[in-house]
Amino acid sequence: MSNEDELIIEQIQVGPMQNFAYIVGSRSSREVAVVDPAWDIAGLLDVINERRYELVAALVTHYHPDHCGGSFGNNNVNGVAELLETNPVRIYTNKVEAEGLKKVTGISDNDMKKVESGDKLKIGNIEVEFLHTPGHTPGSQCFMVKQTLVSGDTLFIDGCGRVDLPGSSSEDMFHSLQKLATLPDDTLLLPGHNYGQVPSATLEETKRINTYMRINDLETWQMMMGH
Repeated sequence: MSNEDELIIEQIQVGPMQNFAYIVGSRSSREVAVVDPAWDIAGLLDVINERRYELVAALVTHYHPDHCGGSFGNNNVNGVAELLETNPVRIYTNKVEAEGLKKVTGISDNDMKKVESGDKLKIGNIEVEFLHTPGHTPGSQCFMVKQTLVSGDTLFIDGCGRVDLPGSSSEDMFHSLQKLATLPDDTLLLPGHNYGQVPSATLEETKRINTYMRINDLETWQMMMGH
């Protein structure tokens, strides 16, 4: 089985805010992780069960409710907590984000695995590398899987996450985007929301259409962001 055939990665749109959840894993072992379980836990688990995958972990990009819960208007879903009720897997979060995740979801330290940038997780024969990319939140993280980047709300196809929210930082976001810009151009970007004209793009394509990726100095960045 080639490296490309070994990788399971499925993009699933969930909820009224155009969120993307992901299923990532190893085809030979059938083990998978779910990324940003929110809004429709039953639906995500249906996909996993229909494919006869084994869920072994949940990865959270950041603690905002639309990525780990599903609270919006009259919709009040606690995604991570609901997942743990029937599938008691470990929730992987950046160590800086752990307290925020606990407050939003009500889960405990025992439910979480706190990771740092550069840490890796093996799912069958697939390796996931955690990249700390603060800016949208202090502990936002992306997941590098082979030549694919699951970027949460750090980087969109033609934008980036908001930096005017509690705990966000425009300067941190600049440095995080600079870090992601050093990844290979053929890296496939899978964002946290379906906000672009296409649901995915290579980093080369993203750099071409995304203004935020073309700013190379902090002063210009701060002026553009209104700081």
